[in-house]
Amino acid sequence: MIRAEVKTLAWKWREVLFAAGVAGLGLWWGSASFGVMQWLGYGVAAVAVMLGIAAAQKVRFRGDSDGPGVVVLDERRVTYLGPEDGGVADLDLMVQLDVTPAPAWRLINADGHYIDIPTDAKGVEVLFDAFTALPGLSTQHMLSVLQRTKPARMTVWMAPGHRPYKQVH
Repeated sequence: MIRAEVKTLAWKWREVLFAAGVAGLGLWWGSASFGVMQWLGYGVAAVAVMLGIAAAQKVRFRGDSDGPGVVVLDERRVTYLGPEDGGVADLDLMVQLDVTPAPAWRLINADGHYIDIPTDAKGVEVLFDAFTALPGLSTQHMLSVLQRTKPARMTVWMAPGHRPYKQVH
């Protein structure tokens, strides 16, 4: 039998483990073959390594537990349905992205209205791809801010030419 902690950890890292397996298969294929098949094996291994790196970033983004609420992303519109509150934010109207001490993602629109989405809400991983599409956002910076202890609100991204909001609602 597999211990529950190991099973949970393996499930969390499943995409990275799969990519590592495919990379290993590609390396074996490349080293055991010759000619075109050898290069194809090494190519599969290289693609699997790149996909594994992307999967590892998503694992760092994903919360450790099932927090309150559900996040849905549809046509660049984020909907958060929480137990006590919720809201909708259009990514095209977003001018600032913060992480609050709660911890929660704060999506701020140009008119100053915002929604807070807990970083461990169900389905929050869909925000990773949406956030990486923001112009000028550094994925490494976003992940490092997310991993830090947050005594205060921290800005992760701001639209080019936009001044930060001090107090919004």
